[in-house]
Amino acid sequence: MLQSEILELVKQGEGAKLEFKRDDIRPENLAKQIVSFANMNGGRILLGVENDGTFSGVQRAGLQEWLMDCVIGKYVHPRILPDYEEVAVDNKKIVVLTVPMGTAKPYCLKHNDRQDIYVRYGNTCQLVAREHLGRLLESGGLLAIERFPVHGSVADELDERRYQEYFMHILGEKEISDWPDFLARRGFLVGDKAPLNCSYFAYALFAKNPQRRLPQSGVRVTVYPGNEKDYSTLFDEDLSLPLLEYRGRHADQPPVEMALHEKVITILQAYISKECLHGITRKRQWDYHQGVLRELLVNAFVHRDWSKQNYVRVDVYNDRLEITSPGALANGMTVEKIKDGGQSRRNHVCARIFRRYGYFEDRGMGIRYKVIPLTLEHSGREPEFEATEEHFKVRLWKKN
Repeated sequence: MLQSEILELVKQGEGAKLEFKRDDIRPENLAKQIVSFANMNGGRILLGVENDGTFSGVQRAGLQEWLMDCVIGKYVHPRILPDYEEVAVDNKKIVVLTVPMGTAKPYCLKHNDRQDIYVRYGNTCQLVAREHLGRLLESGGLLAIERFPVHGSVADELDERRYQEYFMHILGEKEISDWPDFLARRGFLVGDKAPLNCSYFAYALFAKNPQRRLPQSGVRVTVYPGNEKDYSTLFDEDLSLPLLEYRGRHADQPPVEMALHEKVITILQAYISKECLHGITRKRQWDYHQGVLRELLVNAFVHRDWSKQNYVRVDVYNDRLEITSPGALANGMTVEKIKDGGQSRRNHVCARIFRRYGYFEDRGMGIRYKVIPLTLEHSGREPEFEATEEHFKVRLWKKN
């Protein structure tokens, strides 16, 4: 890093991804900063810089060894290794510690016989709130919220036609005499005492009315007349269907009851397509590629964060269509990694079942080899991706 880059960082001031610290910082306090960055999106710590941005420099001898042995080795669990760099600014040594976003969350500060979990909010470190802890555990692969019980639910609320079709016809199971026991062994029913509850994934995929107890399983579809949000809408409804179709006895025919993502496309047809005359034949022209819409809707349901109470959203404007899935990207994924074909699933059971229904291929390459090229070919513009701590959004531009 160059001196000019340090000066530019200091000029920006402390924030969500930047912290200034004196050379004489106590090891547990520096460890707390490292933990808070690792539990969020990563960040930089400039050692030898005062809170007001003036340069005091680093005087401590053997700083790199002290960092490894007395800070990270003693206080940070699990270990994470920041990138270490020394830069001379105004003849003073400034140390830049670049902490990556952690892949083994949650990271904790071990101190005084406690293990405290900190996260970075703005320019401060704060103890993690209870609702955020679940998301940290899930992002580190220690917790699968899709397997949580839907409180108050019972097996009778699942559509037996759908789960029997899944096990008997798609998986090819033999005759099953005790369905409740079978469903419990497969994780569809969970709990410590009777009556067992339905798991999140079972309720979203197979419940007769998923939104009854799991309202976030639905999708909000809104069609606006212009290019911005407006109180006046052409269509605005919450849709609730199981995430899986019911095929009936003839698997080679259209499903008897469609899945939620197909219901969305069916409703949108009136707003994003029109029939045009080609010679003597009338053909339907779509503003957006249908295969891309299906891929993105399925992805939004499969990869959503079930700890958030928000719906998947589909917002249609005059010039674009946006699909928003609740929750940050899982396990350290970034937009760049996704565009390169990176794969990291949050809801493994749900993804496996969707794959068995043929809704997507299990290669994690849909964005790179399907969504991006087909959208570019269809509309002449690549899709746009937006990832925050609250959501992952894909924006498609209307075909001219």
